[in-house]
This record gives sequence, structure tokens and C-alpha cells, in this order.
Amino acid sequence: MLAELPVEEYSAVLDEVAAGVLADSAIVGPPVDPFRLARAMGITVAEDAGQTGRARYVRLGGRHGHRLLPTVLLRPEDRPERSHWALAHEIGEHLAHRVFGELNVSPREAPCNARESVANHLAGRLLVPTLWFLEDGTNCDWDLPRLKARYLTASHELLARRMLDLPPRVIVTIVDKGRTYLRCSNLPGSVPPMAEVERECQRRVTKEGGSVKQTQPPVRVQAWAVHEPDWKREILRTEMDVW
Repeated sequence: MLAELPVEEYSAVLDEVAAGVLADSAIVGPPVDPFRLARAMGITVAEDAGQTGRARYVRLGGRHGHRLLPTVLLRPEDRPERSHWALAHEIGEHLAHRVFGELNVSPREAPCNARESVANHLAGRLLVPTLWFLEDGTNCDWDLPRLKARYLTASHELLARRMLDLPPRVIVTIVDKGRTYLRCSNLPGSVPPMAEVERECQRRVTKEGGSVKQTQPPVRVQAWAVHEPDWKREILRTEMDVW
């Protein structure tokens, strides 16, 4: 049922719900701390090292006669961004009913994975709010390291994926250890294979690290190295004037 809704309507509701929650929680700019957000919303966060998943949303009972309390159980993670995403996702799970309500969609009639999808989309908008990100991205020419420094609680991948939710029309490519892990566009239709200028930029940042920009009309490419001692990832943002 959600798939039948216009993308613009669905996105607008997601943005509205996320922005409203941030405003109600007195969070007025990045980075968004999901732990602070949870406290402001009355959600208890507790560690559970024994669970298999990163996080789960439950309602725990208090004393007799008291209402069930929303709680998120988090598994310890070695990367802060993973904990931030896991908690933001469970907050999205807590808020999903608001999205269904705004869209006049019954959760019981929605596809079985609809709530999970809504939680994912809300999590991205809580950590990387649309209006803030659009302004910041435009002001810094979508430079990924500068955006990461401002949106500390979001991963490089989340920031790259959020670029697909906003103008202009782009392709985002993520290459892990020489293999394409993600290549998506924010326009409908099939995504073209990597152009030679993209491959050249990817090769350069793989070898040299850092970042590169290159324009070969109608293609403009930005590429960034996200390298660690045992892992090499390159992220590309490609603008195309002609499709």
C-alpha cells in the first residue's frame, strides 16, 4: 500500500514527522544525538550484550497498574555510528504509527515489511534531517568529509544515501575493496554503468586517498576515500546533465 503512494507525499510526511519530533525535543541543529532524543521522548535505553540483533524496541511493565514503558535494548558496538543508527531505527519504530496516521494507512493493512521500511526512512531523517542537510550540502558543494564533520552521528554511507533523497539528480556509488557495493540514482529508470571518468576518479582515490573532483561534460564526479587499515571504501557522487 505504501508503494502506491506518490513518493513526494510519502517523503513529505516522513520529513514532517521527523522535524516535529526534533523540534519537540529542542534539537535545533546537527549533530543529532539519538540518546538525547530518546531521553526527551521518554524512551529508556538499556544495554543488552546477549541479544543477536543490534537493537530491539520493547515495552516493559513498571509497577502494578502503571503503563508499559517504551524501551530500546542496544547491543554494544565497536563503532559509535552503528549504535546511533540502531537507536535511531528503533525510535523510528516507535514513531511509525504517526506516519501511518498522516498517510491514512492502516498498519494492519500495510505490507508486512512496511513498518520496517518506515522506521528506516525515519531513522535517516532523524540523524540527517532533510532541510538542514539540503542547506549544508548546497553550501559545501556536497563535500562528504565536511558533511561528516557536521553530522558526526551519521555514517558516511548514510550521508551518501541521503544525497539520493534530495536534488540535484545524482548517482551515488560505493565501492568496497574494489567491488561495487551500491550504485543508485534519484531518478527512475535503470542506472547507467560507471563512466570512464568515474572509474578514473575511483582509481585515483583508491591509490592516493583523500578526495578528487573531475568534470567531463556532461558528467561531474566527486570521489572520496574512506579508508581504514583493513578496509578500503570509495564513495562517488556523480551529477549528469544528460541521461
